[in-house]
Amino acid sequence: MKTVYCGMSADLIHHGHLNIIHEAMKLGEVTVGVLTDEAIASYKRLPYLTYEQRAEIISNIKGVARVVPQTTLDYVPNLERLKPDFVVHGDDWMDGVQKETRQRVIDCLAQWGGKVIDVPYTPGISSTALNAEVRELGTTPEVRQKMLRRLIAAKPLVRILESHSGLAGLIVEKTKVKANGKTEEFDGMWTAGPVDAASKGKPDMGAADLTARLHGLADSLECTTKPIIFDAGNGGRQEHFCSTIRTLERLGVSAVTIQDDSTEVLCDKIRAGKKAQVADDFMIIVRCRNLEQSFACMGAGADGIMTGAGGEGEAVIRDFCRGFRQRHPSVPLLVSPTGCRQVTEGELASWGANAVVYEDQLLRSSFRAMSEVAKSILIQRCATEDSEFCSDMQDLLDLIPGAR
Repeated sequence: MKTVYCGMSADLIHHGHLNIIHEAMKLGEVTVGVLTDEAIASYKRLPYLTYEQRAEIISNIKGVARVVPQTTLDYVPNLERLKPDFVVHGDDWMDGVQKETRQRVIDCLAQWGGKVIDVPYTPGISSTALNAEVRELGTTPEVRQKMLRRLIAAKPLVRILESHSGLAGLIVEKTKVKANGKTEEFDGMWTAGPVDAASKGKPDMGAADLTARLHGLADSLECTTKPIIFDAGNGGRQEHFCSTIRTLERLGVSAVTIQDDSTEVLCDKIRAGKKAQVADDFMIIVRCRNLEQSFACMGAGADGIMTGAGGEGEAVIRDFCRGFRQRHPSVPLLVSPTGCRQVTEGELASWGANAVVYEDQLLRSSFRAMSEVAKSILIQRCATEDSEFCSDMQDLLDLIPGAR
């Protein structure tokens, strides 16, 4: 019996997928290579469903004999192992970015006389558009919470950007650029006390209490779907830290970070926090000043470690990452490159980092931009307008309750 191979992401199944499988059935026994999270994340956003969920759905479609993981965008490794007689795909890959992939498939199949079958693309269907519609519906706390671990497992380097408001969250959610033939975007959000306090015009983290911070967090949760890391500073008293963890878990936050000069106090909070934790996917990540502290925190049950240069240069980050990886080769390791303008994401990944956290760039840039706009208004108005501008503005403020 002839054998047929089809490769697909299968995040949202539609009649276009079913048509491909139906056409493949006419040719022989069908094997579907479902792209893994790693393969999909290499060129676009992580799929909504996990690989296991997608593989289970495909395996239950009539006509599919078996499902295998396709770990790369390149079909060749699976084709060389399975040696199918046919590869069936929609004819949309005959042009554009997938044209090269198709040619590699043709060249590979030629080794044993196999053939590519291009099925006319099903009109009126766009997986990208369907995914966009699903994203617009939002997400659930459970799905969002799991996303950070999935990203760390799937991508060479996860990219996290500070968010201090719903608007900033939308910027993190929506900003995309095309580079080197693939879409680049941020994978998640970071929220920290000092940034939250500054965005409210307050001087320090203590001025932005947990309740106030959670109100701001709710704004981002309502309009975004990407995972969130919540920096809790030193976590407060042990019982307060445990309460914070339970609150963050219910909201769907993926991880909390804490830090403290005292390693003993830090380890006690980690142990207490892990006992209070309910969701398996929630992570306690510890910001450490040195390797000795990081090793102690791992012994206390931390799920991950975060480090930074502290103004001392990228060599500090490099040495920390390499030293940590010698002891813990697979533990999530986050890096804040603040103050290290020369270090690249590629270098961070090569040193063993799993994620890069850009801690306060949006707030800094918005402050500068708003300050310049305010100055330009004063300059322009003082040069061209009389005092009625101030009166008109005051009239407007009088209409706003509580304004001064």
